[in-house]
Amino acid sequence: MIKHYFLIFLLCIGHVSRAQEETRDNEAWPAGKIYAKPWTRWWWMGSAVDKKNITGNLSALHKAGIGGVEITPIYGVKGEEENFIGHLSPRWIEMLHHTVKVADSLGMKADMVMGTGWPYGGPQVEPEFAAGKLTFRKYQIKAGKTFDREIEPEDPAHHPHTRLQYVFAYDEGGEFTDLSGHLDENRLRWEADDADYTLYAVFGDKTGQKVKRAAPGGEGLTLDHYSKEAFEDYAKPYDTALKDMKSKLRAVFNDSYEVYGTDYTPRFFEAFKKLRGYDLAPYFPFLLDTIPGETANRVKSDYRETISDLLLENFVDNWTEWAHSNGFESKLQAHGSPGNLIDLYAAADIPECETFGSMPFDIPGLRRETSDIRKGDADRIMLKFASSAAHIAGKPLVSSETFTWLREHFKTALSQCKPEVEELFISGVNHVFLHGTTYAPERAVWPGWKFYASVNFHPNNTIWKDIPDMFSYISRCQAILQEGEPGRDVLLYWPVYDTWGKNLGGSRFFQFKIHALGEWLHGTSFYETANELLDNGYAVDFVSDRFIAQAEAAAGDLQLPGGRYKAIVIPDCEKMPLTTLKKLLELKKQGARIIFLGTPESVPGLYNYSEQNAELQQLLSKNHIDKETGDHVVSSLEAIGISPEKVSDFGLKFIRREYKGGKFYFLVNHGSKAVNEMIPLRVKAKQVRIMDPISGRSGVAKLSEQGDYTRVRVQIKPGESLFLHTSETDKGGEPWRYYEEGKVYPLTGKWKLSFLNGGPELPRDISISDLGSWTTYGPGYEAFSGTAKYVLEFDRPEEEAENWKLNLGDVRESARVWLNGKYVGCAWSVPFILETGELKKKKNVLEIEVTNLAADRIRDMELKGEEWKIFYDANIVNRNYKKFDASRWDPMPSGLLGPVSLVPLYATTETEN
Repeated sequence: MIKHYFLIFLLCIGHVSRAQEETRDNEAWPAGKIYAKPWTRWWWMGSAVDKKNITGNLSALHKAGIGGVEITPIYGVKGEEENFIGHLSPRWIEMLHHTVKVADSLGMKADMVMGTGWPYGGPQVEPEFAAGKLTFRKYQIKAGKTFDREIEPEDPAHHPHTRLQYVFAYDEGGEFTDLSGHLDENRLRWEADDADYTLYAVFGDKTGQKVKRAAPGGEGLTLDHYSKEAFEDYAKPYDTALKDMKSKLRAVFNDSYEVYGTDYTPRFFEAFKKLRGYDLAPYFPFLLDTIPGETANRVKSDYRETISDLLLENFVDNWTEWAHSNGFESKLQAHGSPGNLIDLYAAADIPECETFGSMPFDIPGLRRETSDIRKGDADRIMLKFASSAAHIAGKPLVSSETFTWLREHFKTALSQCKPEVEELFISGVNHVFLHGTTYAPERAVWPGWKFYASVNFHPNNTIWKDIPDMFSYISRCQAILQEGEPGRDVLLYWPVYDTWGKNLGGSRFFQFKIHALGEWLHGTSFYETANELLDNGYAVDFVSDRFIAQAEAAAGDLQLPGGRYKAIVIPDCEKMPLTTLKKLLELKKQGARIIFLGTPESVPGLYNYSEQNAELQQLLSKNHIDKETGDHVVSSLEAIGISPEKVSDFGLKFIRREYKGGKFYFLVNHGSKAVNEMIPLRVKAKQVRIMDPISGRSGVAKLSEQGDYTRVRVQIKPGESLFLHTSETDKGGEPWRYYEEGKVYPLTGKWKLSFLNGGPELPRDISISDLGSWTTYGPGYEAFSGTAKYVLEFDRPEEEAENWKLNLGDVRESARVWLNGKYVGCAWSVPFILETGELKKKKNVLEIEVTNLAADRIRDMELKGEEWKIFYDANIVNRNYKKFDASRWDPMPSGLLGPVSLVPLYATTETEN
């Protein structure tokens, strides 16, 4: 049964008329859980919060359709210093308890960052447990000479926490001697024999990085993420402060790994020897070597793998275990880290990716002005690392930090959000977190308190008026995308050692950043193969060496902890661990389908690599792997009976979920052309129900059979999306209403324009004959941000039809529509089209309430010299992290730009089985 809150969504959502109200039966839409609603990152500026305003803020979020908050305390607001609350102080914990209590009363949940700002760190991080880095000094000593001196870092004043750990000596032939035992504190006295030596003094240093955007009471050094002891010490204040929060918070969160240059931990050499099987000290110069070379590259690969292992085992695993011991889940952004992204994401309960900037789409009418965007770093392959980890590990939720820097401040429209969130859904995300919402008390004057890099999904923003419609859309989508199991066709091996094993400009430390995909992702065989598989309609998840080790053969399939896959594809890679190849060959012998697009040339790392390489090549030859190689992955899959979906052939993006004996397909048209076709689905179905997540309506589709495929008639315009729900039985129900369109009739006449709410002042009412931006009507109109009402009386065109399409043309930025006193719906996304139902022959009254962006009001404030940027730390910067200056903006076109037109719709409802 549909839950009460979901019924409210269905009743309130626009884009539906009486003529459109096909069946909304109880089985059509899953009863979405609280996680189906969008959540938001909730910034507490200066933690200057109080119970009254916490209650008010949460109530407003709940009313709009948000299901939960993620509390992130950050820097404060100037003038609010007396209201700052120290992080984890008794008062702060009191506010946290109140938040959880109010959220629970509203049917909401709360997560929190285990710290303030990012990354993890704070006043409890003593220097010994702070983020570390490796530094060294190099000395030369001639044969027979004595080295007798204090060894210090080059600039002791700037390295107060540096500790000398080792001194290594290497003769001209590379022979190694450990001189650490000769140290008397920091003094070394040692006499060289008959050879010249190079000495390396190795220091355990500290990066000195402090918490970024810290809140009061949260300032301090960044944590050493490679040390188990460091995390356990870091968690102690939270053990005390959160002792009464057990199972009350939903999850603790760790943001993207922005820990800069932390390439060392004090016990690194011991860990390296344990994990890699040999002592790093004799090969230390190769780790520092900036010139590519066989030994140097292999040592660097082992070093990078060790860093990854320490991050996984000593931080992520330890942190998740700590969360579970307190009744919380863990939610992790692994990107930006130096570790294996798949393994790190999978180690958390909820893997989280992020978008940054805007993506290009071919949807006509979707604006992407270069003056208001920054180049998007989002890439569907990058996004799929998080969802792949969830799918192979059996984690039901995949979250995303969503809309970060989507447009310039105050310039993001709801219509620009829709395709971005759809791209996340297509990539496997099903638990959206908005980035974000700033807590603001009633005393905060417009535009309120604001984070430096967010869209600010807040009631102070004009887009809030129509945002419940977007939230309802997200909720409907996620209610389905959280059901059942992900569609699983093919695993694609990620050869991380191909990156770890490169010289990478001589840098030993490497991070897998979303802002530098060209350094490790783009142009690789893995990347090209992933795109080819997705473009050709396969459901693909990426897999790591650790998860291949856990795989089992099952009747030709591969069973992973999260589910079964039909095959695994090995892209053309340079390096593969011998254990991975052996496991793949074992699975192959047991009947699993393994496709090699190339054969690895070598094992990674230094330990016994010559012997391992010989065995690797022998296994490849013995098992005739070279005969299976080739670059035609699609034909290779089809040759072994694994057929793709054909949806992509029609210019549609899609994702598939397995659900109760049927399947859900989410189809999105991000192209430039409408689709009105019989679309083949790779399933034999007796019935397919079409479901519109904008309106909530559904109906039984027209079908035909074609071999192993079921063809479904789909009508989907650019910018639109639909769900298809297949069933093995015919459950009956009202048919989906397909329409053929008639002639276009422009709506002309005298429009009455009045201004309803907003600021800085309400302009006077006017009448207009030609639609256009209201900013052209005078200074008061140019400065206005808010909602205006357009009213037009018109006669029906001579044609008769039971339904009409109302095309609002260019809307800036969203519109609510009434016809003859009855609500038609909200047009908040491209295309700005609604269906009206029947029209009266004479004197139809059309009322359209249009809401613009807040940009023009901000521009007006800055032109008048009114200061609103009153925040510490970053304050407010523009999309390129430069000084924000709205006074240089041109006015944003606002209102109903048109042209507005009517089109008769002629329904065809027959079904075919």
